[in-house]
Formats: sequence, C-alpha cells, structure tokens
Amino acid sequence: MSTPGPPPPLGPDASTAAPVAWGPLEPWPNTVHWQPISTDLIWVELIRLAIVVAIGLAGTAVGWVLSDHWLFGLALAVVLLLGVWRAVAIVRAVRAWGYAERENDLLVRHGLLVRRLSIVPYSRMQFVDVSAGPLERAFDLATVQLHTAAAASDARVPGLRPAEASRLRDRLTALGEDRAEGL
Repeated sequence: MSTPGPPPPLGPDASTAAPVAWGPLEPWPNTVHWQPISTDLIWVELIRLAIVVAIGLAGTAVGWVLSDHWLFGLALAVVLLLGVWRAVAIVRAVRAWGYAERENDLLVRHGLLVRRLSIVPYSRMQFVDVSAGPLERAFDLATVQLHTAAAASDARVPGLRPAEASRLRDRLTALGEDRAEGL
C-alpha cells in the first residue's frame, strides 16, 4: 500500500511552485528571508554558562572537602556533564535564532526542542527597546526588545550588531507609527 503524498500545489503556475512543506512550523524557513543573528552571541552565552558552572563546581567542591562524602563527587561530575551538555545546546540554540521583516509584521524564530515563532504586527508595537549588557558590549552586540500591549507577545532579537539594532529599532518604530495612524 503506497502512502499518499501531499496534494499538488494549486494555481496556474503549479509546475514552478516551490515545494510545500507540511507541519505546523515547517513553512516559515522557505517562505521568508530569515536574517541570522551574530554567532558572537555563542561566546557571550558560553561565558555566562562558565560563570554558573564555576560557581556550581566551587560549591560542590567545598562541600566535598568539608564533608568528604562521595555524593559531592557525584554532584561534581553531574555539574560538569550538564555544563558540557548546555554548551552544545547553546551553540545550536544561537544558530536557531532568526528574524524576518515583512510588509506588515516582524517574525522572530528561535528554539530547538520547542520551536517558537513570534509574529508581531507593526501596528501592535508600543515601543522598541535596544539594550546591551556588559558581556554583550564586550562582543559589540545588542538586543532589540519589542513591547506590545500583551505581555506574552513581547519578542526579542538578541545578538545584533549595534548599527543593525539601531537600524531595526528605527525602522520598526517608523513602521509602527505609520500602521498605528490607520487604526
């Protein structure tokens, strides 16, 4: 028994239509031009992870020295193992980030296991914020944060060069003002 394939694309130009992907999040990589974020964000996230792992290792090492219990040795190994696993996940997660500017909205995608696609209409944006912490500034990066009336719909685009972050902020603000006037 053969498995039925997807239905053929409809329309007059069906022979040259792009292949249709099936699934709830599959169409978005093929239908828009995604802008990647800087891979320097990997270093920022790895440094943050190294700080957390160092604190965890120091705490378990002190506990091991003071108590001489074997469980602290096991906890030390678990902290190291989780640190290595998270480092691999960080590299893949940063590469999964992307954003796309369309005519009426901004799309932001991220996530590995749980893939998330946020669509923020320009007319719904209340303000756009650009921020950069000390580590981000050291790597010449910034984050663009979009704020809407619904707190759950706030989207952010990390790992942008400051010039790109400023350009995106200015463009989104201008488009938001233009679209809001029509309401």
